[in-house]
Amino acid sequence: MARPGPSSRGQLHVWRYLGALLVLFVALYTTVAFAGQGSAWLKPKLGLDLQGGAQVILTPKTESGKTASSAQLSTAVDILRQRVNGAGVSEAEVFVEGEQIVVQVPGGNRDSIKAATKTAQLQMRRLVESAPVVPTTPPTTAPSATPSAAVSTPTASATPKKRPVTAGLVQAGTPTPTSTPSATPSPSEAPADAGPLVRSGDVYSPQAFALLDCSDPKARLGGAPDAPNQEIVACDRFGTEKYHLAVAKVVGKDVKGANVGTDSLGTQIKVVVSFKGKGQDKFTNLTKEAFGATPPTNRVAIVLDGVVYSAPTIQNVINGDAEITGGFSQKEAEQLANVLKFGALPLNFESGDAEVISASLGDDQLRSGLIAGGIGLAAVVVYSLLYYRMLGFITISSLLVSGGLTYAMVCVLGKQIGFALSLAGIAGFIVAVGITADSFVVYFERLKDEIKEGRTPRSAVDVAWKRAIRTILNADAVSLLAAVLLYFFSVGGVRGFAFTLGLSTILDLVVVTLFTRPLISLLSRQRWFSRTGPTGFYGPDGGQPNTGATRPSLTTPQEA
Repeated sequence: MARPGPSSRGQLHVWRYLGALLVLFVALYTTVAFAGQGSAWLKPKLGLDLQGGAQVILTPKTESGKTASSAQLSTAVDILRQRVNGAGVSEAEVFVEGEQIVVQVPGGNRDSIKAATKTAQLQMRRLVESAPVVPTTPPTTAPSATPSAAVSTPTASATPKKRPVTAGLVQAGTPTPTSTPSATPSPSEAPADAGPLVRSGDVYSPQAFALLDCSDPKARLGGAPDAPNQEIVACDRFGTEKYHLAVAKVVGKDVKGANVGTDSLGTQIKVVVSFKGKGQDKFTNLTKEAFGATPPTNRVAIVLDGVVYSAPTIQNVINGDAEITGGFSQKEAEQLANVLKFGALPLNFESGDAEVISASLGDDQLRSGLIAGGIGLAAVVVYSLLYYRMLGFITISSLLVSGGLTYAMVCVLGKQIGFALSLAGIAGFIVAVGITADSFVVYFERLKDEIKEGRTPRSAVDVAWKRAIRTILNADAVSLLAAVLLYFFSVGGVRGFAFTLGLSTILDLVVVTLFTRPLISLLSRQRWFSRTGPTGFYGPDGGQPNTGATRPSLTTPQEA
C-alpha cells in the first residue's frame, strides 16, 4: 500500500521555516545597511592584529612611594581589562611590562583609552558653599539670555528594593544656587601660590573658590589631587555651578556595583549605585548629616575625578541605593556605570600620551591565513560534490547562507557590543565550517539509510530528520559548551576564538533547521530528485534500496 504523500499543511510548514529565515536575513541586513555612522554600510570592527589601534603606558604610583607589588599590578590589570574590553570581545589587550601596565585598544581612539584608564575615584561629599559660575574674564560677546535659577520641591521615592531614595537623587539636577558668592578678586589680589589656573578638584581655599571658572573647559577636566580627606573646590559637569565641598565620607571602595536604568516614566536615564556593608552605613550616615541641615549643607555631591555629576538635596535618610541622574546620554551613563561597577583601581597611575600603533599582523600573514581558510572550504565543497552529488549542492547553498548570516552578525555585534574580529576569531569561524558540515553529513547519511531500508526519498526526509536532529543537537551542545567554558576561563584572543566558535555553532542550528531541512523537503517532492542508485543524486552508494529489504523489528529471545 502506497504511503500517503505530504499534505498541503506540510508544504505550508516548510514555507514557514523559509519565511522565518528570510525575515531574519532582512532584519540583519537592514541593520547592517542603516546602522553605519557616516556611511551607508556597516562594516565589521577589526582587532588590533588586523587594523592597529591606540596604546597608553601606565606607570603605577603607591601612596607610600614604594614599588607596586605583583598582586596590586595583577588586580589593576584585571580591572582595566574589564573596563576597556566591555563584553570581553573587543580584542583590547592589557598586560604588565616590567613595572608598567600597557593598554592597547583597537581602532586608534585616543579619547576612549584615556577615559577607560583613569583611576576614576568616586567620592560623596557634603556641600559647604555653592555659587553660579562667574567668569574671571569678561566674555567676548554678550549672552543672548540670562539663565534664571529654578528651585524644585522634590518628593520621596523608593527603589525596587523598597528602600527610600530622595527624589533629589533622581531629578535632572538643574543647578540651584543657594548662596551668593562674594566679589571675585582679580588674579593680582590672589596670593602668589594660588596660580593663574584653578582646576576642578583643587584643595579648597577662599581664593581658589573665587577664582574657579567652570565656564572654562580646562577647569572642569579634574586631574588635581582631589584628596578625600581634604576639602576641595569643584565644578559640575555642565560648567554652570561651582562648589566648596567637605571631606569625602564615601569613596570608590565602598561601592558594590552600578547599573544603567530609567526612571518610572521611562524618560530619563539613571545610574543606580549600590554599596557594600560598611559602605552602605557610611552613605546612610552621610544622608543623616545632610537631612534637615541648613542649605546648601543639606546637599550631597557625587564626585567623580574631581567633577560633580550630581548634587541633590537630601529629603530623607537613605538606607539603600543611590540613583545618579543629570541629563545623561545612554553612552555616558553606560561609561559611568562601567567605571563604578569595576571599582576603584588599587593604584594611582601616571599615564603617558596615547599613541597610535600599527597592526601587529602583516598583510602577508593575514593573506596566508585567509588562503588557508579558503583552501579548507574548497576541500569541503569538492568532497561534498563527489560523495553526495545533488546533496552536495545543498551543502554549498547552506554554507553560503551560513556565511551571509555570520557576516551580518559580526557587523551588528561590532556595533552593539564592540565585538572586534581578530585572526583568532577568523580561526574560530574556519573551525566552525567543519561543525556545520558535520550536521549536513549526519542528516544526509541518515537520509540514505532510510532509503536503503525501503522508504522513498519523499517519505524518508522527515523520518531521517527526526532521527538526525538528536545527534546534531548533542554534537552542537558539546561544541557550544566547550566554547562557553573557553570564553569564561580565558582572556585576549582566545576569548575571541571561543566567541566566534560559539556564535557559529548557534548559527549552524539556525541554518540546518530553517534552510537545509526545508530545502531537502521541497526537492524531495520533485520526481527527478527521487533518482537513486549508483548514478543517482545521492552519491556513489546511491541510497539504493536493498532488494527485499524489510524494516527490522524487535523480538524477545523466546520469539527468536
